[in-house]
Amino acid sequence: MLTEDIKYYASKSVLCWLATVSAKGQPNVSPKELFVTEHDTHVLIANVASPTSVRNIRENPRVCVSFIDIFVQKGYKLQGIAELIPKTDARFAGRVLPLRALAGDAFPIHTIMAVRIMDVAPIIAPGYRYTSATEASQTLQAYCTYGVRHKDPDA
Repeated sequence: MLTEDIKYYASKSVLCWLATVSAKGQPNVSPKELFVTEHDTHVLIANVASPTSVRNIRENPRVCVSFIDIFVQKGYKLQGIAELIPKTDARFAGRVLPLRALAGDAFPIHTIMAVRIMDVAPIIAPGYRYTSATEASQTLQAYCTYGVRHKDPDA
């Protein structure tokens, strides 16, 4: 389910966005800084400060995770079923390692939200569909929009 392309875009994304829904149907979308793909089937997300996401997953485990490379303006939307893995679970110790590798001990990881991916769809900026945009032109435009100065490797 998780192709090399999906894994690549996940690795290039600073944040992912986790969408959950409460038992009463109230949606919640929140950014998550610590996330990794696991094998071809899961996205692991650290619960650092996510009480609403955790509560919603307990009530309704169906979630959506999205991420994009903000410069290329491409990424993926992944839908799946989330499972909460607490520190007391034997699987926690091994699965927390790649999340800790991202931030060390800077953030407490209370639980892991392990999302088993069921469906994937690309996210592509409209410029690719309605103009002659290329990855290079989208990246240049994003650099201008965000005020990023690209370092010349030959300088």
